[in-house]
Amino acid sequence: MVRELLEKSVWTPRKPRLAPPAGSGAWKNLPDAGRLLAAGDEALRRAKRPPALPLGLWLAYTERGDRTGYETPYFARRRTLCDLVMAECVSGQGRYIPAIADYCWAICEESAWQLPAHNVYIRDTPALPLPDPKRPVVDLFAAETGATLALTHMLLGPALDAYAPGLAGQVSGQVRRRVLGPYLHDHFWWMADTDDPKDRPVCNWTPWCTQNVLLAAAALLPARALSPYVHKAAAGLDSFLAEYGEDGCCNEGAQYYGHAALTLYNALELLCQMAPGALEGLWRESKLRNMAEYIVHMHVAGPYYLNFADCSPLAGRRGAREYLFAKRVGSEPLRTLAALDMAEAAQGSSADNSGDISLYERIQTAFAQAEMLAEAEACRDRPIPAVPDIWYPSVGVLSVRRGPYVLGAKAGCNDDSHNHNDTGSLILYKDGRPLLIDVGVESYTAKTFSNRRYEIWTMQSSWHNLPEFDPAGGRYQQQPGPDARAERVEADPNLGGISMDIAAAYGPVPGLGYYRRRMALAATGLTVEDATDYPGAVALSLMSAEKPETEGDIIRFGTLGQAVVTGAERITWEAVPVRDERLRAAWPETIYRTRIWFTGGVKLQVS
Repeated sequence: MVRELLEKSVWTPRKPRLAPPAGSGAWKNLPDAGRLLAAGDEALRRAKRPPALPLGLWLAYTERGDRTGYETPYFARRRTLCDLVMAECVSGQGRYIPAIADYCWAICEESAWQLPAHNVYIRDTPALPLPDPKRPVVDLFAAETGATLALTHMLLGPALDAYAPGLAGQVSGQVRRRVLGPYLHDHFWWMADTDDPKDRPVCNWTPWCTQNVLLAAAALLPARALSPYVHKAAAGLDSFLAEYGEDGCCNEGAQYYGHAALTLYNALELLCQMAPGALEGLWRESKLRNMAEYIVHMHVAGPYYLNFADCSPLAGRRGAREYLFAKRVGSEPLRTLAALDMAEAAQGSSADNSGDISLYERIQTAFAQAEMLAEAEACRDRPIPAVPDIWYPSVGVLSVRRGPYVLGAKAGCNDDSHNHNDTGSLILYKDGRPLLIDVGVESYTAKTFSNRRYEIWTMQSSWHNLPEFDPAGGRYQQQPGPDARAERVEADPNLGGISMDIAAAYGPVPGLGYYRRRMALAATGLTVEDATDYPGAVALSLMSAEKPETEGDIIRFGTLGQAVVTGAERITWEAVPVRDERLRAAWPETIYRTRIWFTGGVKLQVS
């Protein structure tokens, strides 16, 4: 798609305009200028020197699989640098330059910019014990670091050189050596610019890394040097787009939309500026609009999202990238959602909802904010666009809204990127609150992306809203892989319900021929009917954040809702302590698993 348009056009490379000059009126007049300065002042107080990254922290991953020890100070360095750069661009008076210089110097001194967990040259191989500074690895965060330093150089290079002569050249040289050179001359699987099957399938790494390489190139290189980056990026992005269904569904889930569809948007926008006139037709492609609007359909209410795969139900506020993407593809629902989220964020401590290590996303947020706040104000005078029900056949995800309820159902397979073994599972919200939940994923460790992934409880089907066969003996659960899938899937014509057979998702289970599940949502609640030929005991799990209480065949989930059960032999429940920091961000200190024991079939009416 991208390469074809490039090859059909005659174009001359041009440098994109990534940001106004530091200290200019454009920066000083930003609506959030005061907050950006306050964040810079806080960074000066909070982090007088860059946090240390000793070898022992790297070895903590190599020896014990601990990602947090190294990644916490690693990301803190970059987050603080972004705070300082944004403040200096607003101020333009040099107050933050010494600290910026310290952080640039510290990052340039790091032996490697890739994370310990990503220290590989061949996909899906164990991380090497130590980095090789002579052979840089371009992973997600090496590319992100390159983009942030390159933008810092573009904005503040002369000021850095005035403070420490030669520092700007040091920064530029490190970005070229560690990111820009390897991108053109080495091959990493995420580049997806070959037909090698080992590089497939691609995932969010492809647009995310590509976006940041393009940013680094655009910030540092003259226009005449950009063509090789444009052509190579186009090849990789085409591979990424080819693996998306026409419906635009992100099989990595709502939280990864920001790293997938939105980094694709930024990468394509950069290519449009670098190859002027060649790629404008892209924005008329229905697939791009569908990819943009996916997040609207996953949104439940307030901060909550339908959260299959490695996703939290708190998938983050929508912001400038969504707004700009929506304008490009003509999506009023996405534009409205992003503008309203920006207005809500502006009432808090900061309207900068990028909040992390991407300097470019912070710049986008700062300069889109005024328009987005005006859009949010205009929304008060017009109806909010209704979100229609949607069925995504490419991934097997259904989103349905009836009265106070929102249902998410998965009827695909267990071979998604960031997969959980959850084919046939469901998520149910009532009045914007989680009733039946998908727990999400714990903090990442080496185990998370290893062959022991499915030993982690949150990945297992028995901790989703799914059955377990022979729960007191063999404890048969779903298996990973493309053959572990829903079969005979039929979504209702009005999308109010769906039926499927999920027996194949469990692999060989003695005595199991079928497990048919039917879900239907009405304004009065959800009906789930399960039937199986399995001759033994089955335990159907229901995960909730509300404490269950049972009375006969009725399960009450706090004061939020209840389930009336037909066909249960017994009903039990257990408290599940939530100690992991990542899970605690979304859930209370205790969640619950209710188990409905039955043989042959069971029916739930949840209201």
